[in-house]
Amino acid sequence: MILLSSTPPLLSFTHTHCNINLQSCNREIIKPPNMANHSAKPTFPLMMRLKFFIGSFMLKRVMRSDGTINRRLLSLLDPKIPAAPAASPVSSSDVSVDPSRDLWFRLFVPSSSTAQKLPLITYFHGGGFSCFSPHSKSCHELCRALAARIPAVVASVNYRLAPEHKYPCQYDDGFDALKFINDANRDVLPPCADLRRCFLAGDSAGGNIAHHVAVRAGLDGIELAGIVAVQPFFGGEERTEAEVRLAKGPVLTAEGADALWRMFLPAGADRNHAAVNVFGGGGGDERVRSVEFPRALVVVGGADPVQDWQRRYAEGLKRCGKQVELVEYANAFHGFYAFQDLPEFEFLLRDVRAFINKH
Repeated sequence: MILLSSTPPLLSFTHTHCNINLQSCNREIIKPPNMANHSAKPTFPLMMRLKFFIGSFMLKRVMRSDGTINRRLLSLLDPKIPAAPAASPVSSSDVSVDPSRDLWFRLFVPSSSTAQKLPLITYFHGGGFSCFSPHSKSCHELCRALAARIPAVVASVNYRLAPEHKYPCQYDDGFDALKFINDANRDVLPPCADLRRCFLAGDSAGGNIAHHVAVRAGLDGIELAGIVAVQPFFGGEERTEAEVRLAKGPVLTAEGADALWRMFLPAGADRNHAAVNVFGGGGGDERVRSVEFPRALVVVGGADPVQDWQRRYAEGLKRCGKQVELVEYANAFHGFYAFQDLPEFEFLLRDVRAFINKH
């Protein structure tokens, strides 16, 4: 998943993986032959398809038909990683914000950071608002990689999960964690953290949370240098072309996405709720236009059923006068960043690093 003059264009597109430079991104890119156009269905190696099948099978067992989560079974499928000691290449520690709601964050600090100021990334993990945490293996490893490769100080937030805690709990927790970091930084952050370069980031549902937290931050006067939304989880009642074409996944299916929205949204709400369809007529344009919303990097996958909503999100930001960079990885399925052996994982680290260092 990632402008030319001193007044850069508001929206620039890069299709990662046609030996051409698109607009002002100055990046040479090659599109794989099996993704020659957006209407093609992606193909994956046999072992990858097997992993998809097993994951889909287990997810159906975790998500009960009554709209609840089998937390006991999920805990068996979600290995946790302990915080790493200071001697590690990237140390990590857990910082409590509000024990009454289990609000905390895992702080990742590169060991080579003592001689330089580093950007600070407040990160929100994915999982459909209902699964995972900062010490889940895939979340921990992604944030550790970001901390090491950008390099940056990363604060990965543990927020309350649906369906036990519905909208807007996740947004409340995300904003309160950001305020805690911003207000108490001398006590909880290492000296190398540069609050002048504070970014929000998140994948999937975490990208959704990052957007809504950024709007609240703008209303509260908290300055942000940028937002990184990796395959952000948005939607609407309308079925887009990609949702129809990729209804069976891989990884995220249209049926599964609908179930996740039902668990997250308040009773009686549909997918045109402002939390889901942020520029769908529920005042999203006015909210974004009225605040100091930071520059955004939006990462899209060509095998992600949510991709059309992600493009609409970038277009909505542009319509509101905000600066946006849209990056697409043609073969990336939803959640590709959990597979660090995929080439797209390296593309992601490269593009996030370029975006953050540029701003």
